[in-house]
Amino acid sequence: MAVRVVLADDEALLRRGLKVLLEADGRVEVVGEAADGAELIEVVLAHLPDVVLVDVQMPGVDGLEAVRRLRTWATPPAIAVLTTFDLDDYVATALDLGAQGFLLKDAEPEALIRAVVDLAAGGAVLDPRITARLLPRLRGFRANRQLDSLSARERQVLELVAAGRSNHSIADQLCLSEATVKSYVSTVLTKLGVENRVQAALVAHQVGVW
Repeated sequence: MAVRVVLADDEALLRRGLKVLLEADGRVEVVGEAADGAELIEVVLAHLPDVVLVDVQMPGVDGLEAVRRLRTWATPPAIAVLTTFDLDDYVATALDLGAQGFLLKDAEPEALIRAVVDLAAGGAVLDPRITARLLPRLRGFRANRQLDSLSARERQVLELVAAGRSNHSIADQLCLSEATVKSYVSTVLTKLGVENRVQAALVAHQVGVW
């Protein structure tokens, strides 16, 4: 089945272009669109997508507030923030709010599709160009993250999380059950003192684990 996506951006032309790109090879279906955060919440409620792609700067209820509201749901969709190079502060805030992906609007079509598919599978997605700019700004994600407390297997899992791999993909590569991988990921997050896979991935990038 195709990954069901809702797009949120106040530029109709950009939404139209993203829809065409995402649906090009059949792996993704755009089931709804929104021009602001309030409309996004309504569209997500109506369509229950697997993934939401949201711009941070929109009129009225902006993308950050929409992310905050969606992340309070019991079973929220995977959320990726669409951004540009000059919005680092917004990206940092979205990270704190629990967004699972950060993508630049000029990403290559195949990279965008792959990111959406990975998000739907439970992976974390960080455009390398965003990572390079974001790390110096995140003073809270310094290298004092108890990396020494990670076992060899936990470090392997962290490396794969940093590569954006889903639990299913990690399980296949390490010849483990998904339940075991889920337990490892939970332990890694606890030991690193972070809340989600994206934050763990940033720690791994910062200290050179991956």
